Amino acid sequence: MPATKTARVASKPSKSREAPLEASGDNDSASTADWGSDDPMDKDETEVELEKLIFGDQAGFDEALRSHESGKRALVAPTALETNKGGQGDLDQGLEGLDDADLFVLDSRPSAVDIPDLQVERESDEESNPGDAPAWIDSDDERLIVSLASKPQLRKLRISESEDLVNGKEYTKRLRRQFERLYPAPEWANPSSTSKVQHPHKRRRTNSYSSDSSADAHSENDFNSQNPLSTQPLAALLQNKDILTQPPTSRATPRPLRPSILPIHRLKDVTPPHPSPISTLTFHPTSPLLLSSSPSLLSLHHISPSSPTPNPLLTTLHLRSTPLTTTAFLPPTGSKIFLAARRRYFHIWSLPTGSIEKVSRVLTPTPDAQRTMERFKPSPCGRYIGLVASTRKGGGEINILDAHTCQWVAAVRVEGNNGVADFAWWADGGGVCVVGKGGEAVEWDGAERRVVRRWVDEGAVGTTVIECGGRSKGLGGWRWIAVGSSAGIVNLYDRLLWRGATTGEGSGVPERLKPTKAFAHLTTPVSSLTFSPDAQILCLASRWKRDALRLVHLGSLTVYRNFPKETTPLGRVTAVAWKAGNRGDGGELLLAVGNEAGRVRLWGFGE
Repeated sequence: MPATKTARVASKPSKSREAPLEASGDNDSASTADWGSDDPMDKDETEVELEKLIFGDQAGFDEALRSHESGKRALVAPTALETNKGGQGDLDQGLEGLDDADLFVLDSRPSAVDIPDLQVERESDEESNPGDAPAWIDSDDERLIVSLASKPQLRKLRISESEDLVNGKEYTKRLRRQFERLYPAPEWANPSSTSKVQHPHKRRRTNSYSSDSSADAHSENDFNSQNPLSTQPLAALLQNKDILTQPPTSRATPRPLRPSILPIHRLKDVTPPHPSPISTLTFHPTSPLLLSSSPSLLSLHHISPSSPTPNPLLTTLHLRSTPLTTTAFLPPTGSKIFLAARRRYFHIWSLPTGSIEKVSRVLTPTPDAQRTMERFKPSPCGRYIGLVASTRKGGGEINILDAHTCQWVAAVRVEGNNGVADFAWWADGGGVCVVGKGGEAVEWDGAERRVVRRWVDEGAVGTTVIECGGRSKGLGGWRWIAVGSSAGIVNLYDRLLWRGATTGEGSGVPERLKPTKAFAHLTTPVSSLTFSPDAQILCLASRWKRDALRLVHLGSLTVYRNFPKETTPLGRVTAVAWKAGNRGDGGELLLAVGNEAGRVRLWGFGE
């Protein structure tokens, strides 16, 4: 029974489908005939209108094509002849039918700034020169935006006051331009600056180097013409020996200094600093050159405090396994530099040729008398070199060598204990004044080859240094003799007071020697004593205490109180040097001070 009912239910739909088909048999045959035909059906008016709105028609396509072609011809810039003939009105023809989308192109990338405010990058001369092209370019610089008006430090980079935004590439160019404006490249460092400059007020031609890009080169022509050495690089100095042997430049008349207040001002430091403490400072006898040395390095600087790039470095020298202790120019021309260390040899650097000669052995009458060359002084005449001998038996010795042949000439012995403390040459180089560590002093005459004077420093306890200064017609050509001790006491003697006094040893020295003035302003051993070239100032210094430096006015024998101050950056003073003022550089007296940190400070004297 359930199966029969299921069959009946399933048969009902088939009957219901067949009924309408049988009833509409004629209509089905007609519809089948219409579907099988290939002829398109006719479109009514509504369909045609809708198709035209969506896809357009042939007439509209042709009209839009003609309008587009005419618009392209109108956008092309006319030539100068067409502009003169047609005028400005021809440019506007054919643009009326164009849509806005055909006339403008919109940048869809997001931007945080207003496009018109962004400054257009300017094309510089550096990019046009392929030799100056940078080795690496950061693509992010073009997408970086910098506001020049937002920070006071960047406003100086603006060309106009209304300028504000620039990209990273333009910002880099302006920073570089500002740096070169403040710190222009020195002329000696520019290899392409090799043109010769003819000064109008000089008759004969002199070699000088100038940079076309330097705006301050013209302002230094007066100084350069008087001193050609001041503008030439070291390569030119080494090739031109005539300049190194030129006569000294006429010195300016020294201005009398007041004893109460010292007119001193600080100048730019000599850079770069040395990696170790300064051991020696020496100025060139005739040229604005400063020789500074430390145990590991020797440097030669051109001293020009008023130039755009003050005190440029000319060259450096490093001697392997030779920790330098003493370096000095050979007077009076300064054409040679002597370099010595705690070794049995020393070196001679010839500036005209650029060669360095090593003197490995000095033959002396006493064997092993000169086991080290670390302490020496050249004579002012340039004929001799004095070396402190190593022997201490029966006192100490000074070996005198010929400066040109390095042969032994003579020996000067001083009586006492613990050897030689220090020595100083006479003004003419014809003799030396030697002092022992016990205070015993002898004066040796090179012409007679014998000791002509003997005297003892009063109250000497461990004498450390001796120095002479101030030209006179007395003994040795010096007026002043300063002697320093390990207790920090400096005794100053005036030789003008010795005239007329006699002793058994000879004339010119009183029986009981009294110092003209004793200075007790230092509490540690005196390491440096130097007289200024005009003999108006005596500098006292000690390397064993910070800021231990004093300046003495020789006219009144008083110590200046306004220098150094508590804020004066002296440090531990290890070397001191003076430079006389020449007429070519304004006649300013210079003081160079080297310290234990490897820095060289400069001070000038003048109102």
